[in-house]
Amino acid sequence: MENLTLSDKLSRFILNWFFLMIVWIAFTSSFSGQELIVGVITTMVISLLSISMFTCCTLAILSPIRIVYMLWYFVVFFVALIQSNFDVARRVLSPSLPINPGIVKFKTKLTTNYSKMVLANSITLTPGTLTVDVIDDTFYIHWIDVKTTDPEKAFTEIAESFEKILLKIF
Repeated sequence: MENLTLSDKLSRFILNWFFLMIVWIAFTSSFSGQELIVGVITTMVISLLSISMFTCCTLAILSPIRIVYMLWYFVVFFVALIQSNFDVARRVLSPSLPINPGIVKFKTKLTTNYSKMVLANSITLTPGTLTVDVIDDTFYIHWIDVKTTDPEKAFTEIAESFEKILLKIF
């Protein structure tokens, strides 16, 4: 477990509590007094118990510029998702299209485990690629059509657009 300052613990608690409360309201679909009181107490207890386990970030993650970058990340991810869906669908519907499956590796500049997890999940959620392993700063990706085995070019094709934004968020 990491050593957290009181300020970090409080910041993580507030952030965790805030998001859990949003989830509570979304699931209950209610703003009645009793529902909100139970929600506040329940999410507060969960937040207190999970400060160091599930929360990676402090309130700094909610700065306006980072929120803008998060929104931009979703746009970039959505575009990549649509493009790769069409590419995979085209390959499935046209068996004559060549495929060249294989595993490529590349290094990332991301430093936090959380940012690496976001990148790995974004790659996996994009059809045609699957994150096989992440060891330190090296990603191993299964790619449906390996266009290059050069790590720098593979990084550019698969992850560069995601990483540029993630570096500004985390």
